[in-house]
Amino acid sequence: MCRIVGASRTLLPLLAALLQASVEASGEIALCKTGFPEDVYSAVLSQDVHEGQPLLNVKFSNCNGKRKVQYESSEPADFKVDEDGMVYAVRSFPLSSEHAKFLIYAQDKETQEKWQVAVKLSLKPTLPEDSVKESQEIEEIVFPRQVTKHNGHLQRQKRDWVIPPINLPENSRGPFPQELVRIRSDRDKNLSLRYSVTGPGADQPPTGIFIINPISGQLSVTKPLDRELIARFHLRAHAVDINGNQVENPIDIVINVIDMNDNRPEFLHQVWNGTVPEGSKPGTYVMTVTAIDADDPNALNGMLRYRILSQAPSTPSPNMFTINNETGDIITVAAGLDREKVQQYTLIIQATDMEGNPTYGLSNTATAVITVTDVNDNPPEFTAMTFYGEVPENRVDVIVANLTVTDKDQPHTPAWNAAYRISGGDPTGRFAIQTDPNSNDGLVTVVKPIDFETNRMFVLTVAAENQVPLAKGIQHPPQSTATVSVTVIDVNENPYFAPNPKIIRQEEGLHAGTMLTTFTAQDPDRYMQQNIRYTKLSDPANWLKIDPVNGQITTIAVLDRESPNVKNNIYNATFLASDNGIPPMSGTGTLQIYLLDINDNAPQVLPQEAETCETPDPNSINITALDYDIDPNAGPFAFDLPLSPATIKRNWTITRLNGDFAQLNLKIKFLEAGIYEVPIIITDSGNPPKSNISILRVKVCQCDSNGDCTDVDRIVGAGLGTGAIIAILLCIIILLILVLMFVVWMKRRDKERQAKQLLIDPEDDVRDNILKYDEEGGGEEDQDYDLSQLQQPDTVEPDAIKPVGIRRLDERPIHAEPQYPVRSAAPHPGDIGDFINEGLKAADNDPTAPPYDSLLVFDYEGSGSTAGSLSSLNSSSSGGEQDYDYLNDWGPRFKKLADMYGGGDE
Repeated sequence: MCRIVGASRTLLPLLAALLQASVEASGEIALCKTGFPEDVYSAVLSQDVHEGQPLLNVKFSNCNGKRKVQYESSEPADFKVDEDGMVYAVRSFPLSSEHAKFLIYAQDKETQEKWQVAVKLSLKPTLPEDSVKESQEIEEIVFPRQVTKHNGHLQRQKRDWVIPPINLPENSRGPFPQELVRIRSDRDKNLSLRYSVTGPGADQPPTGIFIINPISGQLSVTKPLDRELIARFHLRAHAVDINGNQVENPIDIVINVIDMNDNRPEFLHQVWNGTVPEGSKPGTYVMTVTAIDADDPNALNGMLRYRILSQAPSTPSPNMFTINNETGDIITVAAGLDREKVQQYTLIIQATDMEGNPTYGLSNTATAVITVTDVNDNPPEFTAMTFYGEVPENRVDVIVANLTVTDKDQPHTPAWNAAYRISGGDPTGRFAIQTDPNSNDGLVTVVKPIDFETNRMFVLTVAAENQVPLAKGIQHPPQSTATVSVTVIDVNENPYFAPNPKIIRQEEGLHAGTMLTTFTAQDPDRYMQQNIRYTKLSDPANWLKIDPVNGQITTIAVLDRESPNVKNNIYNATFLASDNGIPPMSGTGTLQIYLLDINDNAPQVLPQEAETCETPDPNSINITALDYDIDPNAGPFAFDLPLSPATIKRNWTITRLNGDFAQLNLKIKFLEAGIYEVPIIITDSGNPPKSNISILRVKVCQCDSNGDCTDVDRIVGAGLGTGAIIAILLCIIILLILVLMFVVWMKRRDKERQAKQLLIDPEDDVRDNILKYDEEGGGEEDQDYDLSQLQQPDTVEPDAIKPVGIRRLDERPIHAEPQYPVRSAAPHPGDIGDFINEGLKAADNDPTAPPYDSLLVFDYEGSGSTAGSLSSLNSSSSGGEQDYDYLNDWGPRFKKLADMYGGGDE
């Protein structure tokens, strides 16, 4: 009998919370990279690992899908990897530190390309109280036994598992993994069973969404689900014994992802453009707007309704258009469309799900722009019968001629826009005509290269017509025609190599002075007598030279396939061919040399340094070989120890694990701590094979129970400690802060010196008031003038930030800025007078300027002025004897004074 345990108490509140949440999904484009996507895979296991137990799945990214990859474990006695990347235990053993980490290798069967990834295993802590707590919180659903009577005895019938579908809301917030159900078989009382699930979402893409505890049968989900990606999962559950024998028939588990209203309607376009002819009758179709909703279209979450929110302008009627609330079709409902009065209407369209429910539905808007088009009653006409142009050969995207037309229709409408086409004279399609949207001219453009040696002149027949046909009843012809004469100009063309690139195959190790090939170029200019000379443009390893006359390529160094300049066994060199035309032209060609490998590199031990313990247990060093050659001149390798000195074979032993790896172990029971150089003979598989004695530096040290060195005399790199580095960084940061604070203080001090302004209350702002200043300035002793303000008045900082209601008396009211003259950043000093005169004229004609002389603010004047006191100055005559008529000539600013004093006896 089988049973399922469901986490119903957890799902019900989670479902209620998810019904109120909305999720906005976004995607990122990931670039595919062949290999393992992770550097380390981790798995948490129980203490005992059983034979055949699946541990984890190492994913391999096969971008093109054509690679045939073979997996291999660095611990083949304990772990194996299937073709799908699933790692299994080869034998039963208790998990310990020696099994905590191993390597998985993936090798392409065809290219022999190899990748590796580390696997780390850790023990899962077991707490007795956890199982008790879990049994108290999870409900258990037991399926009743089906029994029949036979000869008076009860017999159990064989039956399959029957599991109702599991409904899981999308966008769950966790926590994860979230328990769904527990699959149990009543045979687990007598047998040790292992549970597993298969199917999309488990061991098939997308993998890892659902996991099952192989011991308890607890099925869980590891991440939030998205119904818009996958609406239903079909899994199969299996129960086997420790030998892998099936004890129950597999059962089907269906997980339905419940849709949530988490997606707003989205219009296919944010702005929809449509047209309608002027004078159209009511009921005329205009356009269709469409919105989509990623939610379930068969549920209220995905049922949309449309409506028009606004129309601008609202003349001659605010409801000139209507929209079908289900299809999104927009039609006219009122007469009176007149292009001369309203050329364009803008509609705001709203789409709402939940069948348009304004309370629960999600909405989105788009804009529909409807242009009222003109009626086409005038065809375009060419301004000339023949147009002329010329073009250099081999040039494209060059405008050859401008075709001008006239059209009496409304400019920049389909009835005015001209469409040009070539009706004859261009059978190969080397020309095209584009319409200038501003001038409506036709731009004849070359779109394919023209060879002077083949065609020297073209005579094109072109036609122009409007984008829309003429209205019915118009007597004019629908199009106008003209001819275009195009002359081709001969130019000097580039020499070209054929073939390009040129590929040759050669063995590496070729000696200098060997002739490889002849690489020559051709000159397409048949009517020009020119010579071609060759030079080397790119030769990364400086292996080649080329004859400047005949293009013969010869080696000047030994070719080496293992050179860093060789990529994928191919060496690229680029050569330049130049002619003696006017102007001289050149072309490049690439020579690709495919280098065949020879056995010219001996293998070396890898790594070159290792650590081990003084005693054989625990004690092992895994080594491999590094060979710069490729198959068949590389692996498999043979590993051996030399006969001399005799202490090597007496102290050490080497065991070959496979064709690429070997294991070095202590042969004696104890070896004193120290650094030993162990020579290792490594032989590759070349023909003939190549051997090498490579030195492996082994540090023998005292070890703890885990096999880690406990020596205190480890080599520590010289340099500053971490504490010293941190202290230096803190000192630098504090110094930078002090400098910054000093700069800020200096700037604030300068601003305070410049910010002395004469401020008054707005209630006392009377034009005729006499102003009282506390300080007058420094007189002759205050000579610190800033002449840069006269040379660059535009650099003066405006007093833009002032308290509301407070301003200076000598400041003009806020009006539109007058057009005062602006000087350049670095004017000539002699122009200052002209600049002042021009500013004076602008101020006299400025209506926003105050009708009085601006008051100037001075600083403390000091003492000892040589000018004397102004109180001793007296007027030479009384006011009545003065003639103030000249004030009328001083501009509008003195008009009021002229009216007061220059009015005569009045």
